[in-house]
Amino acid sequence: MLLTVALALCAVMAFGGIVSAQDTTPLQNVIQTSGTGTVMGTPDRVQISFSVQTENADVKTAQADNAARMNQVINALATAGVPKDSMKTTGYTIYPVYQDSSNPLTSKVQTYQVTNTLQVTLTDVTKSGDVIDVAVANGINQISSIQFMLSDTQAAALRAEALKKAVINARADADTVAGSLGVNITGTKNVDISQGYTPVTYDNFAVSGAMSSKAMVPTPIQPNDVTVTAQVSVTYTYS
Repeated sequence: MLLTVALALCAVMAFGGIVSAQDTTPLQNVIQTSGTGTVMGTPDRVQISFSVQTENADVKTAQADNAARMNQVINALATAGVPKDSMKTTGYTIYPVYQDSSNPLTSKVQTYQVTNTLQVTLTDVTKSGDVIDVAVANGINQISSIQFMLSDTQAAALRAEALKKAVINARADADTVAGSLGVNITGTKNVDISQGYTPVTYDNFAVSGAMSSKAMVPTPIQPNDVTVTAQVSVTYTYS
């Protein structure tokens, strides 16, 4: 028992010595700064969302009409040079339209509205207007959005450039603070990175009767530049 007590006391004393040694370690001098870098890029991808919307008192008739028109649109786009693997269905709804929309629980269904949405991705943004015109001429009656984006390759290149600018800005702030304090930066303790970009989106295009005619004026689409932003938070050490 005496041996056990002695060993326990030795362990407590040793642990206490370690804690004491850790507690007396001086805190490291640090300066925390953040920097933001922003670059502009010209989009080289575009996604256009089209819809064919049909309506009929008979749901099967509305569906059949919708399917015929959407197939015509897809075939026309393929003929115009849009690869079929660049087209995909992103939505399909059947919505009952009631005679009294304020009280659908007791009101009778007047018609059925069928909406089929097709998303087209183009690698040549200059063809956006032509593709819209072909789609509208062949049965599209809604354009829900046009989204200009960056390819993965261009996004990575612009991200790297934005990160460099962010780091330069963070270091400039750290140098200013260190100079004001009369100290010298000796190293970097840690770095946190965040970044991203927001595609340029145009929503809810209306398709008028003039647009649906065969002799419509070509649709002009001019994409805006895409902004890529990177932010870093850096902890520097100084002495």
